[in-house]
Formats: sequence, C-alpha cells, structure tokens
Amino acid sequence: MHPAFSVILFTTSSGAGYGLLALMGIFGAAGILPQDRWFGLSGLFIALGLVTIGLLSSTFHLGHPERAWRAISQWRSSWLSREGVLAIVTFIPAGLLGIGWVFLETTTGFWGVMGIVGALLAMLTVIATAMIYRSLKTIHQWANCWTLPGYLTLSIMTGALLLSALLMIFDEHARAVHGMVIFAVVLAWIVKYVYWRFIATSKSLATPSSAIAVDGAEITPLDPPHNSANYLMKEMGFIVARKHADKLRFISYATLFAMPLALSLMAYLSSGAMGTISAVVAVISAIVGVAVERWLFFAEAKHTVNLYYGATSV
Repeated sequence: MHPAFSVILFTTSSGAGYGLLALMGIFGAAGILPQDRWFGLSGLFIALGLVTIGLLSSTFHLGHPERAWRAISQWRSSWLSREGVLAIVTFIPAGLLGIGWVFLETTTGFWGVMGIVGALLAMLTVIATAMIYRSLKTIHQWANCWTLPGYLTLSIMTGALLLSALLMIFDEHARAVHGMVIFAVVLAWIVKYVYWRFIATSKSLATPSSAIAVDGAEITPLDPPHNSANYLMKEMGFIVARKHADKLRFISYATLFAMPLALSLMAYLSSGAMGTISAVVAVISAIVGVAVERWLFFAEAKHTVNLYYGATSV
C-alpha cells in the first residue's frame, strides 16, 4: 500500500494522544499523579491536542474532506464510523476530568470516574482504529492476530513515554509510572518483533490459481491487464525493496525501542536535569521510530488485487 503522510500522522499522533489520555485517567483516578492544575492542564492539553491533530489529518486522505462528518453514520457496519463516534464521545469524559483537575485540583470521586471512563473510551478508539485494518481480509499483513496488539501496545508505550517526560519536567517522581514505561517499551518491542516475523514468514492463501478455483495449477497470464500503471497499481501495489525494509526495521528497532528503553532506565534511576533530559530525548527518539514503523506498516501491506497485475503471491 502507498504510505500516505496524512494516515501516518493520524495513526502516530492519535495513538500517542489516546495512550497519554488513558494513562492520565487511570493513574489520576488512582491518586498516583499530582493533583496540580498546571500538570493536569499540560497533560490533557498535549493528549487532546495530539488526538485532534490526528483526527484532522485523517480527513486529508479523503477524496472530499468536507464530507468527513458522514463517516460516523455507518457505525453499525463500519469500523471507521465506530472509530469516529468513539473519538467524539471520548472528549466528553476527558473534558469533565479536565474540569476537576484544572479548576478543582482533584481527580477523585466523580472526576476519577470520568478519568476511568475516558481511559476506557480512549482504548476502545485505538481498538477501532486497529480494526479498520485488521478487518481487511484482502491484505494478509493486516488481517492477522498481531495487528490489534501492535496498535494497543504502541499507543500505551508512546503515551507512557509522554507521561514520564511530563512528570520529570514537573519534578515529580511517580516511580510506578516510570517503571510502567520500561514494561510498556519491552512489551511493545516483543509484539512488533513477532508481527514482523509473522509477515516475513507467511503469505496469503490467495494465489492466481485459487482465484479461478484450480488450486495447485501454475497460472500465467497471456497478456497484462494494462499497458501502463493505473490508480490501483500505484496505491495497492506499492513495492518496498527487501534491503530497504530491513534497514528501516533496524532504524525502528533502534529509535522506537532500544533508545527509549535505555533512556527510560536512566530516567528511572536518575533525578533532576539528567532524568528530565533522558525522558524528553526518549520521547523524541520514539517519535522518529514510530513514524518509520507506521511507514513500514503501510508500505509492506500487499493487497490481493496485485495478483491480477502479475504478482505470484501476496
């Protein structure tokens, strides 16, 4: 698939925003995070800002962005519509949590309940986003059991890195949060490794022979369907060379997992300026890494339609 910048920005920005929002809601309700209004305002502003940027960027991938509002009308059958509905509804408990945190400097009681509800809706929105791709049976690299865990773990990981950096900036040392960051990075790394291993060692069951119900026979087209590239070939037949994919995976492993893990350990064991710098650099490194990972997620996806244009497998 052709990696569109708008979709890459949408999945990375909104994923990190929802991850941060969910963790602030959970840890805030548990009384682990500071009740300070400026901390709450900063965290919720970053979380909801990233979510908004992601949602707005997703509309630029539409042929008619002005009709984006119609997407939510098909929520009974479309994961895209469900995502839109959940994204809008999530703003309600998040806003109420913000009122309690910023104006009353409390995240307990009713405001804590709103934090938990907001966290649940945030994770459901991430699940709906993942299911947009997981439900496409025509793309083997997406229609597998590792797509959903990959989206969830990366969302929680990037949100945790943001929360850890914010705590260090405010000179707060919630060790439960910093320890959770390390666990989240390791878990996301494992899931991503298994996902990449899966798509490297497996192929779709669809073949040119199965398309015409003669499994086992070698099918060779007599003539190409087109004598020049068309829209489907450009959008659904994007090809990334194996050597380039391997290099990009290495970059993603290094910047998305290895460096944030090492820097998060430093932040966990340090304090003051050293801890703050480590946590902030970990976020910057993860931003680079997750952008590369998202590009690969789309670039390595092979649509079954490619079989029609000469591919022997997808």
